[in-house]
Amino acid sequence: MVNPVPAGPYLIIGASAGIGAALARRLARHGDEVVVAGRREAPLQALREENPDCAERIHPRVMDVTDFEGLREAIAAVERGVGPIRVCIMNAGEYEPVGADDLDPAVFERIHRVNYLGAVNTVAAMWPLMRERRSGQILLTGSLSAYRGLPKAAAYGSSKAALLSLAESLRPELGRAGVQLRVINPGFVKTRLTAKNTFHMPQLMSPEEAAEAIFKGLGRPGFEIAFPKRLTYTLKLLRLLPYWLYFRITGRMVS
Repeated sequence: MVNPVPAGPYLIIGASAGIGAALARRLARHGDEVVVAGRREAPLQALREENPDCAERIHPRVMDVTDFEGLREAIAAVERGVGPIRVCIMNAGEYEPVGADDLDPAVFERIHRVNYLGAVNTVAAMWPLMRERRSGQILLTGSLSAYRGLPKAAAYGSSKAALLSLAESLRPELGRAGVQLRVINPGFVKTRLTAKNTFHMPQLMSPEEAAEAIFKGLGRPGFEIAFPKRLTYTLKLLRLLPYWLYFRITGRMVS
């Protein structure tokens, strides 16, 4: 049995396009108040204007997950203006395919600053507010690539592996205070980020399909919302393989 999707207000950080924008539309059309946040105001306003059927429930706000003090102040302003955030989804992300020939520390720093430290900043900003209310959900958008190291995912995959470890480490403590910390682990989704890939992406999903999977997952208990199912099971199986066999498989991906 699927539980009802939690009522808003929702805060989606990283909602300018792709999965975040599609999920914002899905939630707003469901009847929830949704604060859409990102570094640039123009695409957030465009999201609101392009959806007149639910525009009154979409609230654009400028936020930058790499600026902790600014993020904390912006979230406090949202709570004063829109109401207490019931569900916060950290969806901001950076991606660049990186292999042995592309080892640029600056790329690693940029990707980890958003994907991992941005998640740390989001939890650190939201947790005290939700702890005081003893309720709420914080969801961090990770990736199926967090399960094991994959070719060309040296920067992105490691940032998502760190995010997954962060969530696993903090979930028990937050749970004792009535706050659920969860992860969203998508497979390949057609966005401006995955457009950089030159390799075949199995079970490529549209942002709308990904948003629907997340929407349904919000109504289910559990730590992880992972999709698509077949790719999820395949990569979880790879986690069980001994290194000698795993590297034989990934070696074929490189060659």
